[in-house]
Amino acid sequence: MDLGLRDRVFVVTGATRGLGNATARALLAEGAKVVVSGRERAAAEAAAEALGEGAHGVGADNADPAAAGLLIAAARERFGRFDGVLISVGGPAPGFFADIGDEQWRSAFDAVFLGAMRLARRSAEVLEEGGVIGFVLSGSVYEPIAGLTVSNGLRPALAGVAKSLSQEVGPRGIRVLGLLPGKIDTDRIKELDGRSADPEATRQASAASIPLRRYGTPEEFGRTAAFLLSPAASYVTGVMVPVDGGARHGF
Repeated sequence: MDLGLRDRVFVVTGATRGLGNATARALLAEGAKVVVSGRERAAAEAAAEALGEGAHGVGADNADPAAAGLLIAAARERFGRFDGVLISVGGPAPGFFADIGDEQWRSAFDAVFLGAMRLARRSAEVLEEGGVIGFVLSGSVYEPIAGLTVSNGLRPALAGVAKSLSQEVGPRGIRVLGLLPGKIDTDRIKELDGRSADPEATRQASAASIPLRRYGTPEEFGRTAAFLLSPAASYVTGVMVPVDGGARHGF
């Protein structure tokens, strides 16, 4: 199936590795052009070089108020257009409620919530009919994850913003949606599993709780994201899509 992505231009944040990088790779494979961003310019440029033709790396920290304008301008200047964005940010530091102080909450809010909201707002201002805004969130949108209190607080808030935005920009033909990765085999998940006394046992137990009995791969997530960002999914908006092997038990 042709996803209709050829020559479309996307910004993918947090794309130096992990889920953002896998999504950028899937978009490029379908003929799209991608601006990949990361906090460090060198890392973003290295990721773009590794991704190959059609990728352009830009150093931008989502917490920086100037990042949204910088990334959209880079897409237009490099590739001549801007068709959509996938807002993928690193997970906040793990921790339990009693251990998290004001500064950690404030820092995470700036990077995870406010930075994502700014990029979505700026994108909504300039996208034309057929544009799309995607958020990479988490299963914590529906069910808190033990030991990830900051994420449990901020991700559902972004899902609410996404739903509200989808209703506001829908009449202009712009779609807004979220992706909820479960146990995808990324460095982030390895880090979280590694905090246990027996990481391998933790991984096995987690996999056993997933109906497909395994962790997902970044490539599986990337292909799903590319489809949802594409014109092939032109009637999908205002929803949160789990990519979790069936781990979420609700509808």
